[in-house]
Amino acid sequence: IIMLLLNQTSLTPASLILHGIPGLEEMHIWISFPFCSMYVVAMVGNCGLLYLISFKDSLHRPMYYFLAMLSFTDLVMCTATIPKALCIFWFHLKEISFDECLVQMFFIHTFTVMESGVLMLMALDRYVAICYPLRYSTILTSPVIIRSGCATFMRAVLLIIPLIFITKQLPYCRGNLIHHTYCDQLSVAKLSCGNIKVNIIYGLMIALLIGGFDILCITVSYTMILRAVVNLSSADARQKAFSTCTAHICAIVFSYSPAFFCFFFNRFGSNAIPPSCHIIVANIYLLLPPTMNPIVYGVKTKQIRDCVVRILSGSKNIKSHST
Repeated sequence: IIMLLLNQTSLTPASLILHGIPGLEEMHIWISFPFCSMYVVAMVGNCGLLYLISFKDSLHRPMYYFLAMLSFTDLVMCTATIPKALCIFWFHLKEISFDECLVQMFFIHTFTVMESGVLMLMALDRYVAICYPLRYSTILTSPVIIRSGCATFMRAVLLIIPLIFITKQLPYCRGNLIHHTYCDQLSVAKLSCGNIKVNIIYGLMIALLIGGFDILCITVSYTMILRAVVNLSSADARQKAFSTCTAHICAIVFSYSPAFFCFFFNRFGSNAIPPSCHIIVANIYLLLPPTMNPIVYGVKTKQIRDCVVRILSGSKNIKSHST
């Protein structure tokens, strides 16, 4: 589908120029260090989670399968943006072909929608685990998990494909300079001399419908969880039940907080906040969840923490025996 879209002809430039962060060009090299550090942590942390979930039998449970989906989504989301941003900061490689820009746009927007969907699935998983613990393994079977993951991915793809198609068909005659570190849909559309109202309205619909639906499901799930936890007779049982949700709550905060900032800035605050601030937050929005999610789940989830400790202690024992 993507290749069919890319093969269509329209009045488009052969390449675009990603300017980076306007107004902070002299600080690009310094800005690149925290970006690079966070990206390395995100890659190591999420790849480590995927490895643990794949090879540790104790983690072959629905909760960790959903966590694997989140880790994979985070890997794709940050890899679609940060390497190109680092090339801009370090080597001044700002040029990107128009088709590559559309592909980058597709992956960024598809997997941001996917991230929201996976967080919703994880909230439903916690709801079933706490409210129906005896039926947990029978409700969330492997086929159900696979189908829900595929449905979440297809939802994202089917929503973003029309957005890419609409952007592709626009006539572009306002230059090829994008004041951003990656190909954001609205930033690319603003280069068009045509009517971009459809882009704005469709993008707004995706944000409101998907974000609203997922947040509603998360809110309802945690409302039911809170009611079930409050009704538990034992204080230890209440603490244990709620502690299983803390990592997921942190993941929600890391994901939705910068997303809300970017959304409201684009629509209502473009004249009040410097563009450089918006671009930095837009990058943090794509980089903060992949960086923090493995750390939070590694610290807050006992099973993952125990697996990491066993691996590290095993490697230390091997070294001590070898010496």
